[in-house]
Amino acid sequence: MQQLFGELAKQGATGKIVRAADFNIKPGVKSDEGKGDDWPDLRRQLLAADILVIGAPIWLGQPSSIAKRVMERMDAFLDEKDERGRMPSYGKVVIAAIVGNEDGAHHTAAEILSGLIEVGFTVPSGGSTYWVGEAMGSKEYKEFKRPPKIVAKWTQMLASNTAHLARLLKAQQYPGIKGGR
Repeated sequence: MQQLFGELAKQGATGKIVRAADFNIKPGVKSDEGKGDDWPDLRRQLLAADILVIGAPIWLGQPSSIAKRVMERMDAFLDEKDERGRMPSYGKVVIAAIVGNEDGAHHTAAEILSGLIEVGFTVPSGGSTYWVGEAMGSKEYKEFKRPPKIVAKWTQMLASNTAHLARLLKAQQYPGIKGGR
């Protein structure tokens, strides 16, 4: 995530990394699931941003349950359309950063990005960056002193595409349709 945010910064995008695992995100499909739910504050931060990066490990060939919980909570956007039929996420760009010691990076990215397209996010060309080690191997991405060359180059390209798309959407939001609800 730090490498990706570094590349986004080179493109003029700023932001911060928030670990969903550090918060009590209750299960559900509403924007606020009641007392003790940390999602409403996280949701405000997410909607204040132009770019959302979902970072997730590969567990059993799919996104972590925490990544799925975050996506589940954005299901509320389906019922939160404005007068032109646009969900709160319209005009926001989403990308995925995936790591793991097994195959499944494409599947994991597809689950995340497809789900977030359904709730109004836009995905730039490329959509995700990833690294997978040897299946059942012991090396983890965080152990590299620098990223593998191909990963670094692709992350740079993804950051460029992402920042470009975010600027375009910021300048000209999706129009929606009259009576779009």
